[in-house]
Amino acid sequence: MSSLADAIVQSDLDIAPLLLPAQVLRNDAQAIKAAHELAQVARLQAAKRDRQRKLPWAEIEQFTRSGLGSISIPREHGGPQVSFVTLAEVFAIISAADPALGQIPQNQFGILNLVLGSATEVQKKQLFKSVLDGWRIGNAGPERGTRNTLELKARITADGVLNGQKFYSTGALFAHWVAVKALNDDGKQVLAFIRRGTPGLRIVDDWSGFGQRTTASGTILLNNVQVDPELVVDNWRINDTPNIQGAVSQLIQAAIDAGIARGAIDDAIDFVKTRARPWIDAKVERASDDLYVIADIGKLKIELHAAEALLRKAGQVLDEVSAAPLTAESAARASIAVAEAKVLTTEISLLASEKLFELAGSRATLAEFNLDRHWRNARVHTLHDPVRWKYYAVGAYRLNGTLPARHSWI
Repeated sequence: MSSLADAIVQSDLDIAPLLLPAQVLRNDAQAIKAAHELAQVARLQAAKRDRQRKLPWAEIEQFTRSGLGSISIPREHGGPQVSFVTLAEVFAIISAADPALGQIPQNQFGILNLVLGSATEVQKKQLFKSVLDGWRIGNAGPERGTRNTLELKARITADGVLNGQKFYSTGALFAHWVAVKALNDDGKQVLAFIRRGTPGLRIVDDWSGFGQRTTASGTILLNNVQVDPELVVDNWRINDTPNIQGAVSQLIQAAIDAGIARGAIDDAIDFVKTRARPWIDAKVERASDDLYVIADIGKLKIELHAAEALLRKAGQVLDEVSAAPLTAESAARASIAVAEAKVLTTEISLLASEKLFELAGSRATLAEFNLDRHWRNARVHTLHDPVRWKYYAVGAYRLNGTLPARHSWI
């Protein structure tokens, strides 16, 4: 990883919109095809990028040029508005090849959904069009040193001057818009869209996590940044009515974990077939003929398929509830369906990435293969929100009819 000084110099460089316009995909099938094409390219150097902390610039550009960045934009705004089932599968496909590449645009989709639910029509038109044109949105929401993830210290004045410091700013280094959460003079949360290169905005690539190493999820410094009042979204309004903001965000998180599990299981199978030696008591010629190895691979596949089934079901529930006026009950049903999927995708991503070594043997731990990246990625990404609270939310809902909290983590 480069030094902090080098990171600052690099992050201050402006990012222009694409020289070539982004495609606009027209349906779900095109989105799935584009995801597979990107995954095929991303997989080639994923292990090397992780080892060297080399950021996936070319792959992110392909993501954007292909039209994948705008697949959730509503049809009335010129987008394809793919189903939530397809959205989850797109992220799972990409994350099976490189989960860092899956995580980088993750927040863009949550932010687009927030824009849909709380922005003015003028703001929607401008922001949606920019994404269709190939602009990327990065995140500047979480902060360090607060009591919890909901507390904010960043402030924006009535005349649009913003100050604060952010961390876990996934996607910001690659973005044209940086979406910053802050409190206004009334103490209400707003979302300010700041163009890359705006004076006072500094993005620092100082992410040092042992997993998801190439997401650049580091620091953003905001020093008297002047924000266009027309680009300040009153996102506090979204919590005035039932919404699926948390469910949409969590669906993508779960899809990334499912992708990590797919990648780990695929690599385990390949290593067992091509490099692993059978245990002496198995009395077989190939590790892939060891009865216990066969059974364990079968168990991993079953648990992966169960997680994927709940992920599809969660997407279907989101598609159903978003097609009608939302109620507190329908929004809760969506959150619970996604929470159930998130439990299984969390568990299989951790299990598969660890079981890989037990099945493949000690040779699989060599640095040349970098297979430990699967566990590192799973362990870091699944820490976004504690799965123990998913169990609680599901239990409270099923047992006592308690509706889940209304925030981005459920």
